Amino acid sequence: MTLMTKSPRGRRRSTVLSAGAAVVAGTVLCSGLGLAGTAAAAPLTHRAATASRATTTVTPADGGTTASRSDTATEHRNGCIVRTLLTGAFASPTSAAAQHLARATVAPDAVTHTPGAAAGPAGVLAEFAADRKRVPGSQAVVKHLAADGDLVAVHWQIAPDVRNERRGDAAVDLFRLRNGKVVEHWSLDQPIATGTPASGNTNTMFSDLYRAGRPAPAPTERQEEHNRTLAVSAYDTLFRDHDVSVLDRAFDPAYLQHNPVAPNGTAALKQLFGSGAQFPAQQSVISLSDGDIVWTFSQPVGAKPGDPLLAADLFRVDGGLIREHWDVVPTS
Repeated sequence: MTLMTKSPRGRRRSTVLSAGAAVVAGTVLCSGLGLAGTAAAAPLTHRAATASRATTTVTPADGGTTASRSDTATEHRNGCIVRTLLTGAFASPTSAAAQHLARATVAPDAVTHTPGAAAGPAGVLAEFAADRKRVPGSQAVVKHLAADGDLVAVHWQIAPDVRNERRGDAAVDLFRLRNGKVVEHWSLDQPIATGTPASGNTNTMFSDLYRAGRPAPAPTERQEEHNRTLAVSAYDTLFRDHDVSVLDRAFDPAYLQHNPVAPNGTAALKQLFGSGAQFPAQQSVISLSDGDIVWTFSQPVGAKPGDPLLAADLFRVDGGLIREHWDVVPTS
């Protein structure tokens, strides 16, 4: 297992742990948040979420959350709960310890947005089991994690080798929490491309490459919300309205690209949208901002609330410009 901790300007550092140590380490990170004893037989004291099967309606207007985006204490607690669930249950999702942890952190009627998925802890654990079946011997390596409002998003590698970012699958999982338990879960993943891409882009799908010109303090809550508004507007202007002029206003011309299909910089996107290719209009329907990274989750314009998410995109925003981009686009 790998646990990640946030450092200034959104940088992450990883600590690789054995599977047996993951739950203990996750509990330490979340000490004081009601997660002590997750590896023991006694149940936790979280209040059960109520009416979680009535899923929250996702609308672009509110960014997918109805909770306060300035409640940092709850956000921190939610992030710790999700981190502990992922790092503690992924290695052996059918084990008694994983099932106990899932019952402690997932509401009995939680919705997993995968067709045919079971409700509650079983649905989340089944997703983990499917990931491990698809990538044998894999471990969960968390690259970025955000908590905003009642949402927590995790950008992670389903890694057969934790030392190699170019193997396995790239994934983004999104969780909604209520009263300290997961009540909704979305999962997006795609195979990591192998070989040298035609674009010539050799950045991995996970690495943090941007370095600001000078050190700066972590963004305030107000700045995070400003960044979210900027990135969501830029995404919708480009992918919903197909207006490429936003690339000159909101993007660093040399922004760092972690999608192997495209090289760094805005020139390639301008060329792509100017080539005459037809792109169905899509828009951000869920968004989070934490540190200097904004996360958007998109659907086609006119999609129903329960329709699948098309993609997850992460944008690093600094100095009023998008400087770096990662994404996960399921092949299905």
